[in-house]
Amino acid sequence: MTAQPTRSTETAPAATSGDSDTQPARNVGRWVQSRVYLNGAMGRRPTVPVAPARLEAAARRAMSRRGFAYVAGAAGAESTARANRAALDRVRIVPRRLVDVSSRSTATTVLGTPMSAPVYLAPIGVLEMAHREADVAAVGAAADTGVPMMVSTQASRPMEEVAAAAPGHPLWFQLYWSSNEDLVTSFVGRAERAGYGAVVVTLDTQMLGWRPRDLDLGFLPFARGLGMAQYTSDPVFRDLVRRRAAGGVPGPTVRPGPGAIGTLLSMARAYPGSTVENLRSPLPRAAVQSFLDVFAQPALTWSDLARLREVTTLPVLLKGVMHPDDALRARDAGVDGIVVSNHGGRQIDGELGALDALPDVVQAVPELPVLVEGGVRGGADVLKALALGARAVGLGRPYAYGLAVAGRAGAREAVRHVLAELDLTMALTGCPSVADVEPELVRRR
Repeated sequence: MTAQPTRSTETAPAATSGDSDTQPARNVGRWVQSRVYLNGAMGRRPTVPVAPARLEAAARRAMSRRGFAYVAGAAGAESTARANRAALDRVRIVPRRLVDVSSRSTATTVLGTPMSAPVYLAPIGVLEMAHREADVAAVGAAADTGVPMMVSTQASRPMEEVAAAAPGHPLWFQLYWSSNEDLVTSFVGRAERAGYGAVVVTLDTQMLGWRPRDLDLGFLPFARGLGMAQYTSDPVFRDLVRRRAAGGVPGPTVRPGPGAIGTLLSMARAYPGSTVENLRSPLPRAAVQSFLDVFAQPALTWSDLARLREVTTLPVLLKGVMHPDDALRARDAGVDGIVVSNHGGRQIDGELGALDALPDVVQAVPELPVLVEGGVRGGADVLKALALGARAVGLGRPYAYGLAVAGRAGAREAVRHVLAELDLTMALTGCPSVADVEPELVRRR
């Protein structure tokens, strides 16, 4: 098998974990596997379940009903979330034999970013519903395992705080394009100053999709002030809030129920400053109303992308591309990369599975790095996506579930399990390096 020249096989520096172990840059699968089995011999089973279904079940027990529904749920009948898994399951691996795989490396480089593996933490909003340390714990897990993190606009901690929690670690900022252009400019400028390496514009959330799990619970985290840390830490947004509060914040349009007190308390806790003072202030409620006004821009079109080039020198990726013609338009617009994604099935019911869309997008724009996310639960899934042309693969719900189970250590172990399976799957298919993962290794049924 010949190496693909677009993929680097340089070895990324080993990452130091939060416990006493140091994750090796090579042969990580055997290292993780050995730790689990040796601990088992001493009567210690993994705190974070290895099997994806058991990990999800553990997270369900650890999270509130509302929190789990928000993270695990998808649009409509959730057929798109199932399609993501079905697309992965239709791809079958055809291993090669008698290849020296005694020394392996999963390291690669994407967008000039050295990575311990072609995996990144996909953006997930409102991580405080999984664990109180939220994005700070998640970025710690990313640093522990040597993979980049894509930090959400709907993060529970300001982007500067996330960056400070892992100095020098590669971060990309995921942008929801607000209807307030000054806020967009402010977000992007803050990300650049904080050291983020790219801006990733999400295209498929001009408005929220129809999500029955959340609707049945009457739960939108942002209406309670959750997942708004990027906004409430932003000077442009805070000015909007002050002006709205000065004009008077209208009361509820429906009669408050027993849960209204909990909502007001949630808003007061989430807004910067003293909870007691915030309970007396109109600012938390004004912040929620301002957010609901400016969150999305349904009028966004291709012509708007040129504005990003005017306000930042960072690489720009488009996330949510599923059609090859849109990939071509993205290339012509001068973007630096594409993320094939259907938002984990959370926006459109009945949408094409992400991995089914990947090959056509890769073929349409071979000159651009194409990333993919959707339904990935293990390292074999990552190998399949790489073989179909992805340069890196986003890991979403699994790390959030690990975070719910055991905070930073839980997220770290969930990511390590994926990296370990990737390494072992590469070895068992005859691939000493990421560059050896070629299309001939898979068949699509």
